[in-house]
Amino acid sequence: MKILCVLYDNPKKGMPKKYPLSKLPVIKKYPNGQTLPTPKGRDFKPGTLLGSVSGELGLRKFLEKNGHELVVTSDKDGKGCRADRELRDADIVISQPFWPYYLTREKMESAPNLKFAITAGIGSDHVDLQAAMDHNIDVYEVTYCNSRSVAEHIVMMIISLVRDYHNQHAIVNRGGWNIADAVHRSYDVEGMHVGTVAAGRIGLDALRKMKPFDVHLHYFDKHRLPKSVEKELNLRFHSSVESLVKVCDVVTINCPLHPETENLFDKKMISKMKKGAYIVNTARGKICNKQAIAAALKSGQLSGYAGDVWFPQPAPNDHIWRKMPHHGMTPHTSGTSLSAQTRYADGVREILECIFSRKQVRKEYTIVRNGELAGTGKHSYTKGNATGGSKEAAKYKRR
Repeated sequence: MKILCVLYDNPKKGMPKKYPLSKLPVIKKYPNGQTLPTPKGRDFKPGTLLGSVSGELGLRKFLEKNGHELVVTSDKDGKGCRADRELRDADIVISQPFWPYYLTREKMESAPNLKFAITAGIGSDHVDLQAAMDHNIDVYEVTYCNSRSVAEHIVMMIISLVRDYHNQHAIVNRGGWNIADAVHRSYDVEGMHVGTVAAGRIGLDALRKMKPFDVHLHYFDKHRLPKSVEKELNLRFHSSVESLVKVCDVVTINCPLHPETENLFDKKMISKMKKGAYIVNTARGKICNKQAIAAALKSGQLSGYAGDVWFPQPAPNDHIWRKMPHHGMTPHTSGTSLSAQTRYADGVREILECIFSRKQVRKEYTIVRNGELAGTGKHSYTKGNATGGSKEAAKYKRR
């Protein structure tokens, strides 16, 4: 088989020759009891950079030993890009949410051999899921592999926004020491109302991590949590997003992107929020209207916006979120820590081992199978396509 793997660029100074930590903590299970990926082998050292082109997700030795062809590239956007050229005779395509290869209907139709699309991470919205169903292309992702990494990032962003850390750090870097300038937008998070839109693996973990800060916790989800969990966290359930945003000082977005959630946080939704609230979005950029977010920060309707996700990715250099006030944006790094990379590289190999041996892939990793939403996909997604507008990623110029 031919496997096309689309990964982000190597570090500008080359691949690391050494790392800050010599080994990672050993974790065998996730909080819900699901085991970590269990591939039959591993050809890399845990904690190394695997998500960039030279890291190759640690797959080359395994694939070539078994007679398969591996092509790895970061050139994924614009007419004539290498990924599009290599896709034409590929059997499997692997991509990451952080540097997504937008697998549109048009691209699928250019690739008659394509049977599998694998996400090295969580979130398969960069694949036109409706087209995948129509073309009988199975879609898999490594569910839970970086959920806890993202939840940590959410907590970091909430505290950083509310305490106005970014501004204070910038003052130090400029050589300044004006404490009044540093604290005039800084608050304690204690006592605030914090809510999540979706309380799945990431959203619920973020709430658990925020509880020790003595905040009031809220959630909205299509699937209500057990009463035991609500009691444990003193957690208030909301039957709609509108109900939740009216009472929360901080709203964290953790739902998948699909047609029902696209543009969910538009001007109308933001107007229903408490004046001066904060939004943290580590889900998908397209869930928030980019113009509405920027306008709300300028007017003061929002006090801050921290996002780890953009649309498209990479974001064009003139994307309005790069220059809007009071933001804490990062370039979709929350789920690709070196710890997470070990897990999602292992997960991709486990999925490939199942495909090659004609064994069924775990239902937790399954998004589309046999032309239908299945497994996690059936629980988390709806039919349709969320890749529209992704051609704008070609506007990003590497610097």
